[in-house]
Amino acid sequence: MTDKERPLEWIGSSYKDLMALPPDIRRRFGYALSLAQMGDQDDAAKVHKGFGGAGVLEVVEDDAGGTYRGVYTVKFAEAVFVLHCFQKKSKSGIATPKGDMDIIRARLKVAEAFVQELRNAKKGH
Repeated sequence: MTDKERPLEWIGSSYKDLMALPPDIRRRFGYALSLAQMGDQDDAAKVHKGFGGAGVLEVVEDDAGGTYRGVYTVKFAEAVFVLHCFQKKSKSGIATPKGDMDIIRARLKVAEAFVQELRNAKKGH
């Protein structure tokens, strides 16, 4: 654990999407994100496949309404970036649907560009 809490940055509609989930799911994802901000990892957080160990993690939670996923990255020292929160609708297998994977990939690129801007701004001072 670190002494300094990293800020949370929401990419795209991830905050709105999280707020649309059931309250117990929101609390669970919020707890995992708060641990990530402190440099720790929730026991339920697993490396999200398909990103070559790029620090992309997901928390999967089930309730009576279905299966929900929260995907975030701890790859950057500047912040924890929330990439996607969604209900998994696919009934076949455990793989993340292609559309959701595309969203996660695109938002990871946005996070990378944001961090690069921050780093460039720091160099300019």
